[in-house]
Amino acid sequence: MTNEQSKIVNCISICIHKKMKYLICLTLITMSLSAIAQKGFKQQQLKFERVRDAYASKWTSLNKELKDAGFGNGYELYIAAYKAEGKVEIWLKTAKQTKFTFFKSYNFCEHSGTLGPKVIEGDLQTPEGFYKINVFNPMSNFYLSLGVDYPNAVDKTRTGKNRRTGGDIYIHGNCVTVGCIPLTDDKIKEVYVLGVEARNYGQTNIPVNIFPFRMTKANLENHGKKYPQHVEFWKTLQPGYLYFEQHKALPKVSQAGGKYSLK
Repeated sequence: MTNEQSKIVNCISICIHKKMKYLICLTLITMSLSAIAQKGFKQQQLKFERVRDAYASKWTSLNKELKDAGFGNGYELYIAAYKAEGKVEIWLKTAKQTKFTFFKSYNFCEHSGTLGPKVIEGDLQTPEGFYKINVFNPMSNFYLSLGVDYPNAVDKTRTGKNRRTGGDIYIHGNCVTVGCIPLTDDKIKEVYVLGVEARNYGQTNIPVNIFPFRMTKANLENHGKKYPQHVEFWKTLQPGYLYFEQHKALPKVSQAGGKYSLK
């Protein structure tokens, strides 16, 4: 019997011994299966040559950095991207921590479009908003890539009916883009490995917040002069940015009426 099978048997035994109700027992077993599945994510990813190469070239140094920063036993990951600065920031926290800590940053290696949200397919814009990673692609046309779940409800409302929102937005390798966030192949290796480790640790929802710039009052006023058509939308992004800056914790963001708001 494998270790994973033993965990499930133990869970069932506890249910029987404590005479738990069927639904409670089923919930415990489901949670156990889910945890086991997450722990196998890294193993599945390592079946791909590019992922193995990423771990071979990056994991020794990354693991040391993680341990030195206090994240050697697992972590949750938050990714923040700033279009004007061309920066992708990595923030981490342990399960026992309430606040994220800055870990490191990476530069965009190319830009597409201008400041302002993506509106329609083919506009070359990089989205702006609150998203999460929905794809780990170890066989990407751009080496390795992490999919962003654009379009969300706010994006769809902005695009409107009978128009195409576009899609396939990724943080990826190579150095070309028509709306994605490109890093070099070398940098995406690190970001991808960090994502795999977080997912394998059990984090199914890895947030990716894409901002036009660091959304201070001064920056909003400055960029708003050049892009007045985006100011109203940017003001719906700003509270989420400011909440994180103050608390180093992610706010609960709702989407309604084509706008973001804090719950």
